[in-house]
Amino acid sequence: MSRPPKCRRVEFLPRLTFFKPAGVPLRDLEEVGLTVEELEAIRLKDLLGLEQEACAEKMGVSRPTYHRILSAARSKVAEALVNGKAIRVEGGNFQVVMRRFHCDRCGHEWELPCGEGPRGSEMVCPNCGSADFYRIDEEGRVFGCQRWQKRQGQEQV
Repeated sequence: MSRPPKCRRVEFLPRLTFFKPAGVPLRDLEEVGLTVEELEAIRLKDLLGLEQEACAEKMGVSRPTYHRILSAARSKVAEALVNGKAIRVEGGNFQVVMRRFHCDRCGHEWELPCGEGPRGSEMVCPNCGSADFYRIDEEGRVFGCQRWQKRQGQEQV
């Protein structure tokens, strides 16, 4: 009896989840199913150009598991492109990585899924509207090497 698959981490949820050849009615097409984690594997390796070790680490899986996910994804995309099939992105066994923030002005903390919501200088605290916030990790420590306002040319607090 095989083990159940480990939950994979993804940083990106696609806005568009269905792709089809132009000019062919949907009723005349076969579909290929691509899971969200398979799309994430393609995004990390082929779009962002990360090494497989870094991709596996980001997804929370071993390198061999990552390679199997990526190979399956590429095979499905190739099948759809070569044979004129539609691609539907849905399902899988994954968890969306969340970004956590802390506002210096009001102390409010909030989370947003990676890849969703405003980014960097476009974002403000949803509680008080301040741009004086920074990203934090799971323990509440400053995440990364700088606060958002420093990137905007302001002095770091």
